[in-house]
Amino acid sequence: MRVLLLALLATAAQAQPGIEESLNEMAGAAMRARVLPRTRAEAEQRRARVRELLLRQVGALPDRQSALNPRVTGSFQRDGYRVEKLVYESQPKLYVTGNLYIPTNAVPPFPAVIGVAGHSTNGKASATYQHAWIGFVKRGFVVLAIDPPGQGERLESFDAETGAPHVNIGTAEHIHNGLQILLTGHTFARYEIWDGVRAFDYLSTRNDVDPTRIAVAGNSGGGTQAAYLAALEPRLAAAVSSCYMTSWRELWNRPGPQDAEQIFPGFLRDGLDFGDFALASAPKPFLMTTAIRDFFPIDGARRTYEEIKAAYKLLDVESRAGYFEYDDPHGWSKPRREAAYQFLAKHLLNREVPAEEGAIQPEAEPLLYATATGQVRSSLGGETTQSLNAKYAETLVAKRRPLTRQMVMDRIVMQAPAKPRALAPKADVVGINMTAADIASLTENGQTVHNITLPVSDDVRQGYSPMYQLSMKAILLGRTLLGMQLAEVLGALNGASNVHLYARGSATVLALHAAYLSPQISKLTLDGMPLSYMAFVQAKLHRNPVEIIVPGVLQDYDLPDLAAAIAPRPVTLLDTKSPVGTVVALDAVRKLYPKVDVRYRVEGETLAKTLSGK
Repeated sequence: MRVLLLALLATAAQAQPGIEESLNEMAGAAMRARVLPRTRAEAEQRRARVRELLLRQVGALPDRQSALNPRVTGSFQRDGYRVEKLVYESQPKLYVTGNLYIPTNAVPPFPAVIGVAGHSTNGKASATYQHAWIGFVKRGFVVLAIDPPGQGERLESFDAETGAPHVNIGTAEHIHNGLQILLTGHTFARYEIWDGVRAFDYLSTRNDVDPTRIAVAGNSGGGTQAAYLAALEPRLAAAVSSCYMTSWRELWNRPGPQDAEQIFPGFLRDGLDFGDFALASAPKPFLMTTAIRDFFPIDGARRTYEEIKAAYKLLDVESRAGYFEYDDPHGWSKPRREAAYQFLAKHLLNREVPAEEGAIQPEAEPLLYATATGQVRSSLGGETTQSLNAKYAETLVAKRRPLTRQMVMDRIVMQAPAKPRALAPKADVVGINMTAADIASLTENGQTVHNITLPVSDDVRQGYSPMYQLSMKAILLGRTLLGMQLAEVLGALNGASNVHLYARGSATVLALHAAYLSPQISKLTLDGMPLSYMAFVQAKLHRNPVEIIVPGVLQDYDLPDLAAAIAPRPVTLLDTKSPVGTVVALDAVRKLYPKVDVRYRVEGETLAKTLSGK
């Protein structure tokens, strides 16, 4: 009786040292290899190339031909401006809620600002953001302030019975849906960008708006959206990005990758950085407003501004590269709002405006509701980013080509480990994440066991967990955490033969890939494997299994395809799990896995007895 515990990775609460180090090295190399333009021709070439890369990374954009179906659901008057409550459809039945601020003491047509909200719970109705919208309208701008998905009136997991969302507001819901969206080859940012593109389309239909003078402005998550729209919506006249722009050199390790909206697969691999958003928008005016004590590192912001200024100088528009910083923490504070007023007035009104914001009284949130209940889900229903992505996933199945080994390796970005760690050549069972009780039951039964310990995500925790950030770092570099862990596991199996591989929990997805790619594995037992990637995409709720995310995987294959291709080698599925962690009925599993032995593991039964099949 013998057991070898091979801890390839750290404990579940920690990042994997070997993979973390590899990613850090790759990130450093990518940053060093990035070549900035030195001539006007190079700047123009890079500008076009950046747009091309960004469109590919976000997963292309939808069709602009769908009807906006805008409707004003109410309005009210204030001194010097009017507010209209607006709903439009950025995609069919994907409802966007907005507030339109219109000057009443000047003559149209007016310049306009698309106001994109940061990660406030109440979206466009945040008191801080209302200050900005009102500040702009008092200076002669029409403002269309919109709610992003997962905020304000657009809580996509909202439960009308409880009056609360199933998933926390803002970043938590963005990550929740964003992980699903990655599996189809799209990104969460794609939906936010398109909401903004269609906001531009709507403003262009209004007689009181000058379509040649429409800008975008936002802070934090809104600063993120503003940067993206500046790069990808060529009709915009100017952009203001507050408390977002920095550089990956400073951001990489602390605080690390953020919201799913900020994860573009291959972004760093392709040689991009924050400054490229501004370069792609050139020669349009672009203002960075920054906070010295922001968690987006100020040193990175300063570095990026110098890069933008140099690129704009090559294009003979250096004066259009704006920068403002203030010694305070993250947020659209009054000094940064005032800098935005002055910048857009200079470039879109061709005049100076008072720097002092003046007294502003924000409205009570319910007064700004564009829907009857204050929530799209209970007032209008319609689509969500999750439901649209699920429908798109279904269209991919018919387009798939026959599965090949190279296709799988390319999708997970498989590469050999730098230092493969081989197991002893003989073992009755090689396990991944076996419990101590399971190991004991096998060794007491006279079997030799090798156990590989991999960290798993905390499927209760929402937000920027260590595993989330590790996985997203890999994706930013054009890799996957699954592929990097798999390389380690296959390296550990080097020299072994006739391996019975047992895996538990989310490690089952890795083990299934391992068995497909390695003929050394002669038998496979998967305990508690997720039913499928498609089931994960179709679920309204799930448990954030970040370690199994493979961007675009559903374009090529799903887990049942791998299992079918492993035949005639025996595969056993025990207690297959739904996206929320419940055990799926045997008939449903067998329907997806007709060539696989599907069983329940009887409660209290030892693993030795389960594997014996007796």
